[in-house]
Amino acid sequence: MTGGHPARHDYLLLVLLAMIWGSSFLFIKLAVPSLPPASMTALRMVVASALLAPLALRAGETFPTDLRTWALVAIVSLFGTALPFTMINWGEQRIDAGLAAILMGAMPLYTLLLAHFFTRGEPITPAKFIGVICGLIGLVILVGPAKLLHMGDDTLRQLAVAAAALCYAINAVMTKSLLHLPRLAAAASIMLAATVMMIPVSVAFEHPLSLRPDAMALLSALLLGGLHTALATLIMMKLLARQGAGFFGQINLLVPLFGVTWGILFLGERPEMRHLIALVLILAGVAIARGLSGLYPAGKGP
Repeated sequence: MTGGHPARHDYLLLVLLAMIWGSSFLFIKLAVPSLPPASMTALRMVVASALLAPLALRAGETFPTDLRTWALVAIVSLFGTALPFTMINWGEQRIDAGLAAILMGAMPLYTLLLAHFFTRGEPITPAKFIGVICGLIGLVILVGPAKLLHMGDDTLRQLAVAAAALCYAINAVMTKSLLHLPRLAAAASIMLAATVMMIPVSVAFEHPLSLRPDAMALLSALLLGGLHTALATLIMMKLLARQGAGFFGQINLLVPLFGVTWGILFLGERPEMRHLIALVLILAGVAIARGLSGLYPAGKGP
């Protein structure tokens, strides 16, 4: 049951989850030199499924039994895990972890636009419109108008991460179709569906049996599956159950900040001034849309 004034415990969990999700960009960056994108996603999904499915069964939750629900699970899995995880992995082969985190920060703004067109009762208000425009200006500054015209490899990688954020926004709208399912079973089903999707892709294009990832890449992938996906999902569910989507939506302001911070502290990244200006504009856009327009769908970690 949600409601009531958030306790210190709720804020600590929110910050902890933001720190975990923000650090995912760091661990992806550590893994990509020797673990290709689809294989990393597949391994991450295998680990998350192996942890979440037994928890759902132990809790007595029922998995979907009809094809229609599994079809919805597959769509949510495609846009919420398989595609965005792989695109972020591919993008971070060339771009900084902090830059990826900033690009992902615009996800709530995409969600507002999609909700306006594809859901009832969530129209674009003047405040939301201002927030979206502010965030989009930040994205243009971040990628660079000149780079958008020339479309070099780095630009394509940045656009791939931005597309991953759009996938998460689509997922935020689509997930409402699964709200009737028990939460743990729904999460486990999504991870299982992503596993089924990504293993064939990995086998077909990256020949995982011939890969020789180093210890850091394997450890990072295991952490991404166990900590950043499975455990983070449990924390997210606890927060949503205790305080609802409005309180949880504040995480959208924190994850990019932690993503940039971890990149600076542990990877020695030095964001350019335009990156920091873009970060301020994107977070300001999210804050304006949130503060002046009430609730909007909460984000998800990479």
